[in-house]
Amino acid sequence: MKKVALITGGTRGIGRGIAEKLAEAGFNLVISGIRDAASVSETVRCLEGLGAEVLYCASDVSNEEDRKELLAATKARFGRLDVLVNNAGVAPNIRTDILEALEESFERVMKINLQGPYFLTQAVATWMLVQKSYDADHTGVIINIGSISAEIVSIKRGEYCVSKAGISMMTRLFAARLGGHDIHVYEIRPGMVKTDMTSKVEDSYTRLIEDGELSVIKRWGTPADVGTVAVAMATGQLPYCVGQVVTVDGGVTLPRL
Repeated sequence: MKKVALITGGTRGIGRGIAEKLAEAGFNLVISGIRDAASVSETVRCLEGLGAEVLYCASDVSNEEDRKELLAATKARFGRLDVLVNNAGVAPNIRTDILEALEESFERVMKINLQGPYFLTQAVATWMLVQKSYDADHTGVIINIGSISAEIVSIKRGEYCVSKAGISMMTRLFAARLGGHDIHVYEIRPGMVKTDMTSKVEDSYTRLIEDGELSVIKRWGTPADVGTVAVAMATGQLPYCVGQVVTVDGGVTLPRL
């Protein structure tokens, strides 16, 4: 029986890159997002073409009822869940100096980027423990998509940095709680990955990347770069790693003289 992976925000950008790599690796998929089904039909067809059975659920990760419905739909369709990828996330609508930032923006970013994933992970972990109780061979994997912004300061998007720093601690907390039950928790920390989210800064960063001033590897990262690491985690290729971070940034955070 094929294993099942749930990827939040799995219809585009990094989430889609992860979904494509997991489909190629033999997983069936549940992908969620806030768009209607018609808007993501091309993505679903693509993933099915890679061999996956795909369930799409329109779901807002920051909403408690949506999270419950997402897991209920997963259980009804597949009856199991082996991998959770907490990928859904947003940047501030407007980049604002931290001395001028609004609570409304902070609350929005934190609910989507941290609070939602935290409680979705809680619910998924509980389900994985139930699966383990009747199948001793069941192993679970939880992958949190963080960001180099957990460590690198951006004073015009402080709420985003704080949310990703929270994801890093969340990874370690759940890893400590679940590791003894064959549920492995990891963080992937992308750098400059070319997606919709980074399109607004593409021009300004491209020259820095190509000149080697920003990263060691002189190209943008791709969603597939992140997906390749996610597959290694999801398929048990890092069995003795607990709560660890894999940074996928082309060397942006590598200290250099």
